[in-house]
Amino acid sequence: MNHDFHQRPLSAAEARVLGTLMEKARTVPDSYPLSLNSLQSGCNQKSSREPVMNLGEADITEALEGLRELSLVVEISGSRVPRFEHNFQRAAGVPEQSAVLLGLLMLRGPQTAAELRLNADRWYKFLDIGSVEAFLEELQERAEVKGGPLAVKLPRAPGAREQRWMHLLCGPVDTAAFASGAAAAPASSAADSALAERVETLEATVAELQAQLADLREQLGVSQPGQA
Repeated sequence: MNHDFHQRPLSAAEARVLGTLMEKARTVPDSYPLSLNSLQSGCNQKSSREPVMNLGEADITEALEGLRELSLVVEISGSRVPRFEHNFQRAAGVPEQSAVLLGLLMLRGPQTAAELRLNADRWYKFLDIGSVEAFLEELQERAEVKGGPLAVKLPRAPGAREQRWMHLLCGPVDTAAFASGAAAAPASSAADSALAERVETLEATVAELQAQLADLREQLGVSQPGQA
């Protein structure tokens, strides 16, 4: 196992880049490893992201360099366009299920075990919420000799029924701030939830198609519309 990974917390941009590579490796394997254009589109997409970010090419290049130093990202040579893939599981020394949960937490922010199971559907199909909780607890109780905990269970927020989980890849979390935070929004109706899920799926599909189109333009040497 590579212990460089545990030397420092990730920046917000590094976490977004890493999480996006982990997502696209599972959801659009035909487009993976990702070019810089595709990676930028994935990092900045408005669906399945919390918070929504607007990272420039320089931000992503800097994040990639930092992740490569930690052995979390590898640049693939042999293609005219540089491509990048993550090395998270090997560097962190965690099983696939734990990597999936950490990737989702990096991309979507704090979530309950039930939300994680639902959001993981395109990445990995967990048998039940209990199995999600078991892997989360394993991440929370991870021994110091292995690098210490990678996730934490947050105190129950006012008005919330379930406790949420958060990753620790960007450093320690002020759990007290979450405990005294604003009350959670009331649960949506089943119809609202189903509609939101359909819209999110469509937005993610459009974002992936846009990334593939940008990738194709890059390979063909065709400029983006509106560019000289």
